[in-house]
Amino acid sequence: MLGGFVGKAAGLVASGLVGAAAYDSVKRVVRSDALHGAAVTVTSWGLRGARAAETGAERARLATADIVSEARERIGEQTPPPGAGAPGHEH
Repeated sequence: MLGGFVGKAAGLVASGLVGAAAYDSVKRVVRSDALHGAAVTVTSWGLRGARAAETGAERARLATADIVSEARERIGEQTPPPGAGAPGHEH
């Protein structure tokens, strides 16, 4: 019975030491400037990607508007000015 108790106690002590060492390692990494620099770099990549996506979407919207305008012109319709007929945009 005493052997089982000592075995469990030794396991708990070993587990605590490993946990404390892991905690100290994580704390050192979090405090380091490398983690901050990496976070800034990844965020800047995300911002660049978002801006590139916005630019691509705007180009696609303009290309689509040009095609619709040309198609209306071919069938004899007048293309409305931008924003005409938009809901809530009454003057």
